Amino acid sequence: MIHHTMLVSFDEPLPDATLDQYLADIERALLDSGLVRSVAARRHLPVPGEEAIPALIATVVVQIAVTDTETLAKVFAAPGLHEVIAHWRARHAYKVAWANHEPLT
Repeated sequence: MIHHTMLVSFDEPLPDATLDQYLADIERALLDSGLVRSVAARRHLPVPGEEAIPALIATVVVQIAVTDTETLAKVFAAPGLHEVIAHWRARHAYKVAWANHEPLT
């Protein structure tokens, strides 16, 4: 099993309802691909002083589990996912960092 963990950092703060919609949209698109074994999408929990750290600080974390790297490539080729990404990128600038890894537990 492979986990793909994405750290999504929006350039500007988003209202709670907008961020909730992003989480719902990305989770639904990943599940609708029919290729993922699981999806978890959550908000970053900020701590005081973290903004002073020179690093990408996530707005949300999205993690999916797939059977292998070939399946992971197919997930990101799914048309529905591209539509969701294009929709959100057209409205809100963001950066993404990710790691592909074995389960952490």
